[in-house]
Amino acid sequence: MIPASFDYVRASTADEAVQRLSEAGEDAKLLAGGHSLLPLMRLRMATPSLLVDIGGMRDLSYVKDGGDSLAIGALTRHGELARNELARREAPLLAHVAGQVGDPQVRHRGTIGGSIAHGDPASDLPAACLALGASFVTASPRGEQTRSADEFFTGFLETALAPDEMLVEIRVPKSAGATWSFQKFNRRAQDWAIVGVALARNGSTRIGLVNMGATPLRATAAEDALAGGASPAEASSRAGDGLAPPSDLSASAEYRRHLARVLVRRALEEAVAG
Repeated sequence: MIPASFDYVRASTADEAVQRLSEAGEDAKLLAGGHSLLPLMRLRMATPSLLVDIGGMRDLSYVKDGGDSLAIGALTRHGELARNELARREAPLLAHVAGQVGDPQVRHRGTIGGSIAHGDPASDLPAACLALGASFVTASPRGEQTRSADEFFTGFLETALAPDEMLVEIRVPKSAGATWSFQKFNRRAQDWAIVGVALARNGSTRIGLVNMGATPLRATAAEDALAGGASPAEASSRAGDGLAPPSDLSASAEYRRHLARVLVRRALEEAVAG
């Protein structure tokens, strides 16, 4: 299908992009790698009147030492993040997950900021950010604001971003020495996960789930069980508690609950062994 008609501008700075968003209102969308937005436009599930192209803004493509955290520019490509030595050392779970996204073409063009801002519950990187306790820095006419990953995802393909707000940086607490695991069940190597699990164990254990609800979310029942002294087997049996996974052509809701229990158990066993 052909997208609906739209205007196009290219922004060279974050301030310019925010200004364009502010002027256009709710009908404007940012375009970075395009792998999330353009398919929706072709299906006319998204019909922006204005596309603000930020793909050339290389000043938002970086991985820096931020003290207690790793600072990652929103326009950092998946492939760049996967190969970055600082990320591989200080946030190995995130670097590993970035290297599992899509295929080489997607990793070459897709950005971490685009994946986070899209808010797809079937996407791997939001779950990893939840597991790592990441926070997101945004820019708007009202200035910068920082939100935790736990409060960022609000609905299906919806986030806390206002129409005139732009994600500019992801901050991930350093986790060198922590144990972690990423488990993903799909039919083919490059498919979306039917269910995925991102787990980080650093004192406490945080578990992000892929495709287990309307938003990227955590397996809080399993986390609470672990905090109460449950074994990995006992905790993993709670992985689907309180969740409403979708039923679709790939899997039923009950099958997804079963997969969540199996994958959380595998992730815990791997993290404990590590």
